[in-house]
Parts: sequence; C-alpha cells; structure tokens
Amino acid sequence: MKIKLSAIALSAMIMPARAATLTDAEATFLDQLVTASVVLEQRCDGYEVDGAGSVQLGARLLGSPDAAMAMIDAYAAAIKARDGESYDPGKFRPEVSDAAGKTFKRVRADLIRNPKGACANYGDAGVDGGILRRY
Repeated sequence: MKIKLSAIALSAMIMPARAATLTDAEATFLDQLVTASVVLEQRCDGYEVDGAGSVQLGARLLGSPDAAMAMIDAYAAAIKARDGESYDPGKFRPEVSDAAGKTFKRVRADLIRNPKGACANYGDAGVDGGILRRY
C-alpha cells in the first residue's frame, strides 16, 4: 500500500498541472470588462463606467452578483500584478490575467489605429451591454 501511495504522489508531482480555463460566460464577461477599461484608459470621450450595470451584467452571465464581483476582483488583481503593485493572491487567477492581456492588447491597438471609430464602436457596445454609460 505504501508503494502504491508513493507512486501516486510521485506521479502527481511529475505530471504538469493543467491550467484552469475560463468558462464561456467568464470569458464573455471578462472580454466586456477589459474592453470597457481600455475605452476608459484611452479616454474615449463621452463614456464612463456603470458599476451597478457591470455587476448586473456579470450576474446575468455568471449566475450571481458574487460571481460577478469575483471576476471583477480577479481582473483587478491581474492589473495590479501586471503593474507591479501588491494584490491579493487569493483573488489572482492566471487564466484571467492571460485572457485580459490578450484582449487589452487587441482593443488598445484598434483604438490607437482608429481612435474615433473604435471609441464609438467599443464604447457603444459597452453602453449596450450595460458596462458603460454615456455622460
């Protein structure tokens, strides 16, 4: 029995851990969060965050306000980690950081290439989704 248990423990240490993946709903919500944050970061005129709308959208997609807040917290931890700031490691999710980084680069590149058109497209999509509002 000791040999079997040792073999199982050894193989568990040798086998690489599978990276966690985002569910489709998590990926959708994260994509919308990141896109909205890039619109705001690039200072697209006429848009601001809709905090309550963001949580409501996340709750509809993920099933609860708590799940929405957990994703928002995971994205916030990813931003802090990327910027070298201290963050709560319990809220950090590498898969969120990776997906957010890819979306951020893609949307930011679009906004730099075509600021007026991309701001309108991404900003209006954020308003339609409830994650941004016009001011």
